[in-house]
Amino acid sequence: MKGRFAKICAAGVGLSIGLSMGAAPSFAHHGNAAYDTNKQATVMGTVVGFDFANPHALVYLDVKQPDGTIRKWQGEFTSPNHLVRAGWTKRSLKPGDQVTISGLISKDGSNSMWIRKIVTSSGKELPLGFGVE
Repeated sequence: MKGRFAKICAAGVGLSIGLSMGAAPSFAHHGNAAYDTNKQATVMGTVVGFDFANPHALVYLDVKQPDGTIRKWQGEFTSPNHLVRAGWTKRSLKPGDQVTISGLISKDGSNSMWIRKIVTSSGKELPLGFGVE
């Protein structure tokens, strides 16, 4: 009986270790790794969407080009949890709002940035809840 109990405990410990090692990659957090820390951009556009959801809030903009065409941009923020602490709600940005976003551009060349600053058309800078990414 004692030997059987020891085998069951050993199997349980082995299983626990195996499961925790397999789960480790799922806890990885990449933050702004997809963005080039040496390249920044600023664009002004019209909000066409705002996803206030985990893991990172996203804003979608239509940016008018000098030739009159529209270029779609996506801006990524920190998590909604951090934005809430800075005073944000899911209604902080609405379709039609004019904003200027500045930040790190995507390494893959797409029209995407990690937002470091956002300013409304009235000139108000919205707090971004920095400190954690």
